[in-house]
Amino acid sequence: MAEMSKTRTWVEGKWYEGNPPLIGPRTHSFWLGSNVFDGARGFEGVMPDLDLHCERLNRSAVNLGMKPTMRFEEMVELATEGMTKFEADEAVYIRPMYWAEHDGPGVIDGDPESTRFCMCLFEAPMPPKGASNSLTLSPFRRPTMESMPVNAKAGCLYPNNARASREAKSRGFDNAIMLDALGNVAELTSANIFMVKDGEVLTPYWNGTFLNGITRQRIIKLLSSAGYNVHETTLTFKDFLEADEIFSTGNYGKVVPVHKLEDRTMDHGPVAAKARELYWEFAHAKVPA
Repeated sequence: MAEMSKTRTWVEGKWYEGNPPLIGPRTHSFWLGSNVFDGARGFEGVMPDLDLHCERLNRSAVNLGMKPTMRFEEMVELATEGMTKFEADEAVYIRPMYWAEHDGPGVIDGDPESTRFCMCLFEAPMPPKGASNSLTLSPFRRPTMESMPVNAKAGCLYPNNARASREAKSRGFDNAIMLDALGNVAELTSANIFMVKDGEVLTPYWNGTFLNGITRQRIIKLLSSAGYNVHETTLTFKDFLEADEIFSTGNYGKVVPVHKLEDRTMDHGPVAAKARELYWEFAHAKVPA
């Protein structure tokens, strides 16, 4: 088992080192999956869009039938305090979470009044500048609102993405493109996706089947402000096979170019490089938010 990275967790007024035992076999979340989380980043002395991540957590909780117990401003303060427990050069994943502790009516429902909160921060290195990914098409698809709570960043959504990730890695790829129920491109297993064709930037139209990522929204805004034509539109896998450039966006790695799709190799493109540059400038407050 890999050694756990440096971790600090706040729960019920106290900070703990490592991975404190917070739930048991009767905890609703343990056996029926009633938990939501969000993820932000602390690196190089900044925590970009932390407030937006914390606000989204409260929306996710409501959408999964829980009762938020923390204002997003309180979460921001906790994350800021938690970052002081790490060295200045340590990149940190900031993960606020809610879960239902008790069963509600009908047992499978969680009791919203039993909602608990914790804030977990752990060391997680950022992908180095120049890192890139290889992609394949996943045989697994993203669910719809009728079948899963896709309007929440909920833990119960991730086993489907995880099986897509495992399948792609078993064939030698780093990540996979997942389609929606209609067969159009939705996202990667762990990030949103962009492509470039003839100088135009395109990304799948957010149709409610995948996470409308905060970093995704930020990159759309930054590239648009820099003069790029960015289109949110319906895209097929064939569109990506014919793209001049592909890159992903997400909280964990921010902006990561793609060097291979199926058996086609491609160079790291200029738009991905510019998107990463613009994001780092934004993160360090060199451009307006």
